[in-house]
Amino acid sequence: MRTNLAESSPTIFEGDGELRSRMRDLDWHQTNLGVPHDWPSALKLYTQLILDAQQAMFLAWGEGLAFLYNDKYAPILGAKHPNALGKPFAKIWSDIWQQIKPLVDQTMAGQASWHEDLLIPMRRNGYLEDAWFSFSYTPIRDETGEIAGMLCAATETTDKVLAERRQRDERERIKEMFEQAPGMMAMLRGPEHVFELVNPAYQKLLPGRALIGQAVRQALPELSGQGFFELLDGVFKTGQPYVGQAVPVRLQNASGHEEKFFDFVYQPLRDADGRVTGIFVEGFDVTDSLAAARALHDQTRTLELLNATAAEVSGYLDLDALVQKVVDAGVEMTGAQFGAFFYNHVDAAGERYTLYSLSGAPREAFSSYPLPRNTHVFAPTFRGDGVVRSDDILKDPRYGQNAPYHGMPAGHLPVRSYLAVPVKSRSGEVIGGLFFGHGNTGVFTERAERLVVGLAAQAATAMDNARLFANVQNLNSNLEALVAERTADRDRMWRLSTDIMLVAKFDGIISAVNPAWTSLIGWKEDELLGSSFFDLVHPDDLAETQAEAGRLADGLSTLRFENRYRHKDGSYRWISWIAVPDEKLIHAVGRDVSAEKQAADDLRQAQEALHQVQKMETVGQLTGGVAHDFNNLLQVITGNLDILMRKLPQDEPRLIRSAENAMAGAKRAAVLTERLLAFSRRQPLAPTPVEPNKLVAGMSELLHRTLGETIELETVLASGIWWTEVDANQLENALLNLAVNARDAMPEGGKLTIETANTHIDRSYAGRNAEVTPGQYVLLCVSDTGTGMDATTLERVFEPFFTTKEVGKGTGLGLSMVYGFVKQSGGHVKVYSEPGHGTTVKIYLPRLLRTSSLDTEAVVPTIPDGEGSETILVCEDDSQVREFSVEMLQDLGYNVLEAADGPAALRLLERRADRIDLLFTDVVLPNGMTGAVLADKAKTMRPDLKVLFTTGYARNAIVHHGRLDAGVELITKPFGYADLAARVRDILDR
Repeated sequence: MRTNLAESSPTIFEGDGELRSRMRDLDWHQTNLGVPHDWPSALKLYTQLILDAQQAMFLAWGEGLAFLYNDKYAPILGAKHPNALGKPFAKIWSDIWQQIKPLVDQTMAGQASWHEDLLIPMRRNGYLEDAWFSFSYTPIRDETGEIAGMLCAATETTDKVLAERRQRDERERIKEMFEQAPGMMAMLRGPEHVFELVNPAYQKLLPGRALIGQAVRQALPELSGQGFFELLDGVFKTGQPYVGQAVPVRLQNASGHEEKFFDFVYQPLRDADGRVTGIFVEGFDVTDSLAAARALHDQTRTLELLNATAAEVSGYLDLDALVQKVVDAGVEMTGAQFGAFFYNHVDAAGERYTLYSLSGAPREAFSSYPLPRNTHVFAPTFRGDGVVRSDDILKDPRYGQNAPYHGMPAGHLPVRSYLAVPVKSRSGEVIGGLFFGHGNTGVFTERAERLVVGLAAQAATAMDNARLFANVQNLNSNLEALVAERTADRDRMWRLSTDIMLVAKFDGIISAVNPAWTSLIGWKEDELLGSSFFDLVHPDDLAETQAEAGRLADGLSTLRFENRYRHKDGSYRWISWIAVPDEKLIHAVGRDVSAEKQAADDLRQAQEALHQVQKMETVGQLTGGVAHDFNNLLQVITGNLDILMRKLPQDEPRLIRSAENAMAGAKRAAVLTERLLAFSRRQPLAPTPVEPNKLVAGMSELLHRTLGETIELETVLASGIWWTEVDANQLENALLNLAVNARDAMPEGGKLTIETANTHIDRSYAGRNAEVTPGQYVLLCVSDTGTGMDATTLERVFEPFFTTKEVGKGTGLGLSMVYGFVKQSGGHVKVYSEPGHGTTVKIYLPRLLRTSSLDTEAVVPTIPDGEGSETILVCEDDSQVREFSVEMLQDLGYNVLEAADGPAALRLLERRADRIDLLFTDVVLPNGMTGAVLADKAKTMRPDLKVLFTTGYARNAIVHHGRLDAGVELITKPFGYADLAARVRDILDR
């Protein structure tokens, strides 16, 4: 029977709201309360109270504590609403009854209570969730004064609690980032700039100084007069940040003052009202990078000077100005104090040479001394025997070997460092010598020698051209007067010259050519006469050649014009022309400059290769650092997952599967960090002698499975292939990465070919490619018939994270790993590709002359325990990694000591008299002591102590040229339970 509440209780539920409506419609006979008309006055009053309230409230009344609540409370109930209305309190909250029953009993006993941010796990939406509430429980009484129920005013604070937690976690994360930041950071408080916080990087810059609580002027007095105090005052006063770049700073250290350069920012900190209360300081030490940039600038400047000098002197026809330019350039490139050019003209006595040009010192400095003599020091240069370079000429065995046997005259310009290079013409004649000197010893390097040798070659060419032009000009200007006298000379020069000579009309028809045309470009005289020289010009140079002929027709001379002429065999030669016109004809002399063009092109390619190597090295340093930090994180993750998987009960398949999925994801992340380390050349390699053919053949089945049925695999293995010494596993990974890339480039199927061969890299190729050494190499060539790549993609193909694949289908680390591994192994890698014509990747690995097979059978890993009496000292600065390592070793049955850095580990070794069997230490440790240094000191204290290193980033402490130092044992992060157990047991059992 339903009661019409509108009649039986007309005032209790009147008004708007969902709960009022539901209460009006509820069949109260089904509840412990009965119809509202019969409710006690107190219950009606409290019901009206909660319905009118603007705060979430409920009341529980009578037998079973029937549950009534308002609209504000409904969201707290979740899926329990609206069925909770009128139900017993214990039934509604059965999922948390054990937690709240004591509170209910306390309230029904007459004691009110208040609870703030109380955690109450609830199943209100069909699943268990954590919820927090601030609420009060108040006992309520009926008309007789007896406690008949309880009243609750509640506020759900879940969002607030979670927000506070996130805020606290964020503060901790920021603090950790502050502590671990690679750059120096500090917080300064107030107008006196008092140190409030400094990170380890800042403190490392000023070892031994107590900074916290000190004003900047007291803590760093040596900065006085350098402008930094004034900058800080200005930032604090104006509120404007200051950014400095490559600013010099003189700091005081144990050995005196040291100058460093910093990029830094002073950022004002403000309070809620916008007032400046302090300054945040962040900076980076750029001393090394600035020095590297300056060195690169010096090298670039030298190359530019060499090229500019070559271009400038090639057009000089004034011999004096030409030689002076060359000597000045030599002084600048070598850093000499003075330089000179001596013409190879011996006096009548056959002893002295003629001074031609001088730079860096006045000619008067030599006027009072005899000219150079034909001595043991000077003669080799003028004979053209080669370069003479001495770090200290006074100690050179050739010095002072001629009478009067006392070397340089008294008062002579001081010369200790000495460099002399002969200048030879194309005919082999020694024109003279370039000589450079400096008063200090050890000034001239091999690089300076190479530069001057190149300069001397350019000078010889330009001097030949100038003398030749002078001869041509002189021939034309004095032709009538000297025709008879010079005819024989002209004929000899015409016949014997190694330069091609040409007489032609302005329309290009050839009137005369000398025999050099045959020797230089293969054409005989009868094949050329009457033809047009335009027919021999390269099509790309034809328009400019015709324009130059037009200028000659206008009466202008050609001082240097270069174009390409077709050889009779179809190839082209670069010719540099000097030409003068008369009224009807062109008279021209051309020199083959193909070799010089090739040398300039080689230099350009070498510069481009150098820039690419520098870019890849910079990116490698960045990726190596990221991989190091990530490996530490992965160690904590995989280690704890390992422990969790071993301790999970077997009757929890869902938890086991979740843990296994998490471990699989962590291992995939470890593979990515391994590839990052491979690219940055920081992975520790284990090179062994490898027979390439055997390795490729052994991968055949794996490659077939990887490529699939639509791609044909062909291997072309050369006989007599040389051995190489590399990490076989990494080489297999490299080939597999290349195969996967090839497969993705052939979505419709195709063919993959793997070839092996013996090859040789010559000096010319090595010179055009940075980090390549001439010599014998084993070549592995991987070719596909896929889509290929354009030039823009090829330029970036080895950059980490660069990929042309769709999102989610590639990490962009495959080729980066191949590049890093090959370079770390002393090899070279080259990619050839064109759109639509597939891709070929060539891997060059150094030949190994010593060959011996080191094949071993695979061993099934076991997990050996400790013997219970053995003690291991763990040294690891990362607290989470250290905690995991200690727990794992203790679980294996070892006694474990732990230390957070090298000094702490040494103190343990000093203080403990009992036996310590093994030191297990990270390579990279704080406080100025690496793991390698710790191991050396520890073994000095305990010679029988065994050492196992671990690292996520193979720095040079124990790894050199990609190889572990002899006798070093290493396990890389992240490592697992079984890996660590096996390595420790293996080392202790030796």
